[in-house]
Amino acid sequence: MTKRIGSQTPTRSLILPYEKSLGDEAIELYEKSGRHAYDWQRFLVNAMMAINEDGLWTHMNFGYAVPRQNGKNEIIAIRELKGLFDGERILHTAHRTTTSAAAFNRLLAILEESGYEEQEDFHKIKATGRESIELYETGGRVDFRTRTSTGGLGESFDLLVIDEAQEYTDDERSALQYTIAASPNPQTILTGTPPTPISSGTVFTKLRENALFGVSEDDGWAEWSIDKETDDLRNVDLWYQTNPSLGLRVSERNIRAELGTDDLDFNIQRLGLWIQYNQKSAISENEWKELHVDELPKLKGKLFVGIKYGYDGTNVAMSIAVKTEDDDIFVETIDCQSLRNGNDWIIHFLRNADVQQVVIDGANGQDILSEAMKRAGLKKPVLPTVKEIILANSMFEQALFQQTIKHKSQPSLFQVVTNCDKRNIGTSGGFGYRSQVEENDIALMDSMILAHWACAEAKEVKKQRIRY
Repeated sequence: MTKRIGSQTPTRSLILPYEKSLGDEAIELYEKSGRHAYDWQRFLVNAMMAINEDGLWTHMNFGYAVPRQNGKNEIIAIRELKGLFDGERILHTAHRTTTSAAAFNRLLAILEESGYEEQEDFHKIKATGRESIELYETGGRVDFRTRTSTGGLGESFDLLVIDEAQEYTDDERSALQYTIAASPNPQTILTGTPPTPISSGTVFTKLRENALFGVSEDDGWAEWSIDKETDDLRNVDLWYQTNPSLGLRVSERNIRAELGTDDLDFNIQRLGLWIQYNQKSAISENEWKELHVDELPKLKGKLFVGIKYGYDGTNVAMSIAVKTEDDDIFVETIDCQSLRNGNDWIIHFLRNADVQQVVIDGANGQDILSEAMKRAGLKKPVLPTVKEIILANSMFEQALFQQTIKHKSQPSLFQVVTNCDKRNIGTSGGFGYRSQVEENDIALMDSMILAHWACAEAKEVKKQRIRY
């Protein structure tokens, strides 16, 4: 009876066409240690080390995600080993010091198991958080570091390895991406598991999306995953679909022992699920979805407009709120644009809409817009105090709980609202919101909250009755 093993091909991937790869040479070096590369590891190494007709890497950026304990780090070790013998300068970074140290020890063991000796063939430095291995014959060197937002600045490398890539942030990327800019043939490799609800990184997810949707020209991607969250956690077929080393180095019994009370964690860590929202958000996906309406409700009265200039001085967002016939409040975002585009688009909207009141917040833009509104002959806006901002956020939260808000599930607003945290405002328990996802601009949500507050606080305009 043939022994069952996990799927040796990714469930989803984008590998650019190639005719030649240095992968087989790398695997041959690796297997001199007595270790053996599985078929799925060979597949990734060959794709990762594919070269074009000019001898340059086919994939300048290559990312892959595999559930835990399948052996994804052996692939990095194979790539780094080949780099050592080719004279590359390599920077291996990890989120935690323990992970960085483990990668150093793994590569060191492979060299020693292959018959290479310290001092005679290579030099090592074993300083916690700053380990390194240098091969005398070629000058190839691997530095192992724990990531920071400034780590690597001023240094130059050929290969950048991002371990625990689910925690790789935009700030860290800004600090590290230029370290390989001077290399004649640079490459970046990102590896990890899908982000959990508390993961801080966004770069890994962006690479995945750009690769799978064909946005980037030089990126490669591979993953073992399920398409959507499942309650059928004991479905052994799913285990074999998403764990390529099941039956090789991972056993069914061990996976069965991982089953517990946290179904989402098992979906992510063992079945490779990529969640589309943050379970730890101050406002959950379900809470926001419950306020969705399929058809625009019957509205009454004029519009209330909220305008928010972002804290970083980059964007300005505008939203509207209006009462419904059921005395709920319907909210919708108009747009969020760069400050470089000016305020003309805002003035144009305010001139052509039936607006009762405008609220503007953001010290970096509210005075300029107020003056522009004055010149355009528009009604003077409200510039809220800190106390009023706190009240606006509190009223929004209460309306959320009482389900008196209605919306049509705009994707941009959905992403911000369902991925937010509370932040303290003032010293008396007041709060506002901040984004959990770096690319999401909280100004979008803040402008909606301002519009909701203005609408909720406004007294209904009564039509004048003339009696004879």
